[in-house]
Amino acid sequence: MPPLRPDRRRALQAAAVTALAGLAGALPRGPALAAGAAARPAWAAAWDGEAGAEIGVVVAQGASALRVQGRLAVPTRAHGLWAEAGGGGGATSVLAVARRPGDWLVRWYPDGRRAPQWQWAEPGRAFNGHVIADAGGTRLYTTETDLETGAAWIGVRDARSLEKLDEWPTHGIDAHELLWDDADGDGTTASAGPSLWVANGGVPTRPETGRQKMDLGRMDSSLVRLDARNGELRGQWRLDDRRLSLRHMAWRDAPVAGARARRVLGIAMQAEHDDPAAKQAAPVLALFDGERLRAFDGAPAGASDPAGLAGPSSLAGYGGDIAATADGWAVSCPRVNGVALFAPDGRARGVAPLPNACALAVVDGVCWAAGQTEAMALHSSTAVRDRRRLEPTALRLDNHWVGLRPTV
Repeated sequence: MPPLRPDRRRALQAAAVTALAGLAGALPRGPALAAGAAARPAWAAAWDGEAGAEIGVVVAQGASALRVQGRLAVPTRAHGLWAEAGGGGGATSVLAVARRPGDWLVRWYPDGRRAPQWQWAEPGRAFNGHVIADAGGTRLYTTETDLETGAAWIGVRDARSLEKLDEWPTHGIDAHELLWDDADGDGTTASAGPSLWVANGGVPTRPETGRQKMDLGRMDSSLVRLDARNGELRGQWRLDDRRLSLRHMAWRDAPVAGARARRVLGIAMQAEHDDPAAKQAAPVLALFDGERLRAFDGAPAGASDPAGLAGPSSLAGYGGDIAATADGWAVSCPRVNGVALFAPDGRARGVAPLPNACALAVVDGVCWAAGQTEAMALHSSTAVRDRRRLEPTALRLDNHWVGLRPTV
């Protein structure tokens, strides 16, 4: 591991870890909550607080509140999080990675029994904001960028040490979220064995900033399937509209008559069109059924769902996060202050209002959406079943959160 940078060392020395009381049992391996859990929902989240960027745990309390029960100061804004069960020696833990272009990855133990475990990006590399684990919890995978060439890579890391073991090209640029697929062949290809699915955002940026967009005329966003054992390319798919950047993903099982359920991949998109009108009208949802990658429009003006959802004329071409719900898909749209809801086949149902909606997570079968200072539960029959205010209100929730095992 490279030497700890002086400014980062000071930041870590100043980072205070508050012990978390009341989280019962182990955290699940992935971002979904284990079945059969009860009591109060809980999440690992990132936010901007009075003291700067932090990650931590928030728990539903009472009828209308979310309260912070543990926190860790981090050097810069965090982005994606991953809940581990038995990670790093058997204790429950949460992985968090810096917002792109980021230089840190951390494993945090909310119960405070072990010190946070930090890892820094190698020279010439930057983290792209997401980390996942394999089915056995022995390997971690991070999306990364070569700062000199702009090429995107998957970092293969030892789950215990966080150190890099290998790296594989994503066959694109601006790789963002990645998902594990444990299926031994899915009926759509001849390939067997587990896969990694990667969303290459395709947006060229300047190496010295990592975020300043340039030359969008050569955007090349794609969905890529890699062999999770060796990084071999199994498939690559693109939309017809090259100005739609694929960003975040979620799996949903689609029943098939007379056959086993077929998994459908939902992808939240962000538009990069030069024409402001085209950008405003751009779709935010794409679906991949194993054969075809298609984009789906949002709700037309004046449309409404039986649940009373709104129907804005556009979704501003910006999907923040995505989740598979009990009856379809949810895509957060912070620029229109709501969560766009879709049927399983991509038909628009409308938008559930929530100021600055972004983070989505399914907890005990219910999709929870977080804005900057409040959260709501989405339900098929009533649209919004529960609203909760974050306390203290000085915190501003960030892009993502993940469900944890509930408290009692």
